[in-house]
Amino acid sequence: MKASVVLLPGDGIGPEVVAEGKRVLEAVAEKFGHQFEFSTHPIGGNAIDDFGTALPDDSLAACKTSDAVLLGAVGGPKWDDPKAKTRPEAGLLALRKELGLFANLRPIKTHAKLLDASPLKTELVRDVDILFFRELTGGLYFGPSGRKPHSSGEEAFSTMLYNTEEIARIVRMAAEASKTRQKRVTLVDKANVLEVSRLWRQVTTQIMAEEFPEIAFDVVLVDAMAMYLVSRPRDFDVVVTENMFGDILTDEGSMITGSLGMLPSASLGSSGPGLYEPIHGSAPTIAGKGIANPLATILACAMLLRHSLGLENEAVAVETAVNRVLDQGYRTADISSGGPSIGTREMGDHVLKNLA
Repeated sequence: MKASVVLLPGDGIGPEVVAEGKRVLEAVAEKFGHQFEFSTHPIGGNAIDDFGTALPDDSLAACKTSDAVLLGAVGGPKWDDPKAKTRPEAGLLALRKELGLFANLRPIKTHAKLLDASPLKTELVRDVDILFFRELTGGLYFGPSGRKPHSSGEEAFSTMLYNTEEIARIVRMAAEASKTRQKRVTLVDKANVLEVSRLWRQVTTQIMAEEFPEIAFDVVLVDAMAMYLVSRPRDFDVVVTENMFGDILTDEGSMITGSLGMLPSASLGSSGPGLYEPIHGSAPTIAGKGIANPLATILACAMLLRHSLGLENEAVAVETAVNRVLDQGYRTADISSGGPSIGTREMGDHVLKNLA
């Protein structure tokens, strides 16, 4: 097939890991007879420096006309001034909104050879396989916010807003995904306190009962879920939740696998290109050193092949290559548990060898 992929390397280690992802996609195209066209565009802090905005118009236009988008990471201390006119993260939020990417899929799956990399006990993390569905374009991150004068100085506010349709569409997507897994869906909310969560529970309970009666369904409060992720993570299969809860819980869940450098994500909408990225940040302290773990980005490429291009065999080939590399004992510093480690490029080389 012919497909166009936009690369948004971003800041920090983003360019280093995206470069390895591109190499893997190029190898897949050669191995399976496809034609992938790549174009690279700015986003985040580097875009602010060069264009005065975190998401230049040309970058957005390229994304809208592509088949898929591969993102590295955005942000860093250079752009952390809270009084700045714009921040790197604004580019990512705008991109998600403009592309209609309402569902963020974050798989948290342990590898048998990396159980020691997790700070949790081996018996707790063995065979964990959770798929999070995080709502991505609503909630506190997109509701009305601002500051106003207060007798003590200033008062700030952020508003959590959700409507029935925003909830229903991601719940249906999560339920459909569960059909090919263990047929279990867990809703995470805070319905004992938040009115928004009560709407989430009402809508989700109705959809699961009326449209997916064959799927086991339960509800867990977000504070309890934070405990359960580190005490009994094997009890969960598909988890669906709102934007901020999902943001926090999936970062916590990364410790099940031992490193943020192992977890990919996919952001999908009803139509148009999907956005694929590692869940780690820009890691400015190691940027340019060639030691970042590229495996999350490479696994994000597998999700790109599967969800945006419909190339299941190719996606499995990439995932199998990553598993083989880990089975062979190769580790970057973040997953080496203090033992021998290799760099970003070398890890990419080993994935390519196993892919071939």
